[in-house]
Amino acid sequence: MVVSADMVVDDSALAESYRVLRSRLDLSELPPLTRAVTEAVLCATGDFDFVTDLMCDEAVLAAGVRAIAAGVPVLADAPMVAAGITDCPVICKAAESLAVRLARTTGITVPAAGVRLGFGVAGPGSVWVVGDAPDALREILRRVTEPALVIGVPAGLSGAAEAKDELRASGVPALTTLSEKGGPVVAVAAFHALLRAARGEPAP
Repeated sequence: MVVSADMVVDDSALAESYRVLRSRLDLSELPPLTRAVTEAVLCATGDFDFVTDLMCDEAVLAAGVRAIAAGVPVLADAPMVAAGITDCPVICKAAESLAVRLARTTGITVPAAGVRLGFGVAGPGSVWVVGDAPDALREILRRVTEPALVIGVPAGLSGAAEAKDELRASGVPALTTLSEKGGPVVAVAAFHALLRAARGEPAP
């Protein structure tokens, strides 16, 4: 699924989505950042299963918001994810030809190669947004990256749920889903919710 800029920046459509969501579901009892992420994902996907599928820790989200506000590097695992993050600088090494060459010579996937290349610019405290490739999550976990937050929500029936299980078990600060669900749209929506919080902007 390709994330276009129109999917995340059409303010009037987004505001209407929030109005409809809140007329159908009251999430006011959730902690503020958890609610912001959950509402953003529901509006982006129309899938109410994410109410119970999203795994959010309010303290972890708060640390991620502080990191984003401080201007730490933000890295995406795939061009589809990077394309959706329209109003914040984002690094996506998987889009570079060097990632293809590295993948070919080392026998890893291009997203994993992109993550490996990303370590050169992502010091401790960076934010990683993974919405496409389970292998990207595993590559992050192979290194001692000390991220501020990993939004790890790749989708699929082959390894996605297992990779997210590994991420949660690792102790790395993360936002994930329990099931095979996720994808670029979910990753982008979650990141934008935290970006709005970092900028002190209200939800639509």
